[in-house]
Amino acid sequence: MAQHLRCYVYPAWEKRALGAVKPGDVQSWVTSLTTTHGLAASTSRTVFNTVNAVFRAAVRGRMIPHNPCAEAKLPSVPRKKIVPLAVEQVRTLSEEIPARYKSLVLLGAATGLRPGELFGLRLRHVDLLHATVSVEQQIRQTAKHGVYVCPPKTDRSHPTVPLPRMAVDAMKAHLRDFPADGPESWIFTAPQGGPVVYTHFMGGSWRPACAKAGIPKGTGPHALRHHYASLLIKHGESVKAASERLGHTNAAMTLNIHTHLWPDSDGRTRAAVDKAYADRSAEIQPQVDEAA
Repeated sequence: MAQHLRCYVYPAWEKRALGAVKPGDVQSWVTSLTTTHGLAASTSRTVFNTVNAVFRAAVRGRMIPHNPCAEAKLPSVPRKKIVPLAVEQVRTLSEEIPARYKSLVLLGAATGLRPGELFGLRLRHVDLLHATVSVEQQIRQTAKHGVYVCPPKTDRSHPTVPLPRMAVDAMKAHLRDFPADGPESWIFTAPQGGPVVYTHFMGGSWRPACAKAGIPKGTGPHALRHHYASLLIKHGESVKAASERLGHTNAAMTLNIHTHLWPDSDGRTRAAVDKAYADRSAEIQPQVDEAA
């Protein structure tokens, strides 16, 4: 952030009074971030957001009447198509990762829980008799607050998630090999005890396991969530059902992320029309034969 300010913000704005900056000035500057400075669209947006925050604060403080950034057109960020992990890749990953995290991989693939939600599971959250898991919290890690427990990411995050048989079997095996002391005990723990810390998990377990499993570099635990979504879509779940299972804010968010995974509708469209006309032809043919 400091480098962005030093390289792209201060040279453009430090000698200008806030009230003297017009929307056209902001638009020209935004355009120059990509055309002159060669920044990626996503980086340009990040730099812009910093400047926009300053002007918004100035408006709130009544230092200026309007925010000149309000209607700026930002460069579009190309959306990368998600390529979900295949079942065999998940299986291989679960075998290559340290044993204490094998069922974490399988549980993530079977439920679509976010990494922080998996890390935040306690023994009382898992009901193997009724094959469900309750999502009541997550573990987050930020530079400002460190590692801490907080509520799930969204209000739509499901409080209770059904466990498929493979997940129940994986959890039984995990609790046999890594027994929990009581209802408040963490299901998954760091090697030295205590909750799983994301950065330690990534460097010490996840990335080495991905390398051994032949999974592309840069693949994170969120890939298990995309894998789960791909299974729902492949087996005919609707957008609404997939959205609810994934705990997305709305169905539009699900489509925005996973739309390319739904089967191409061209073939179904042709088949629907052909079937309708074929059925009509079948009705007409006996009448034609009778008239003949």
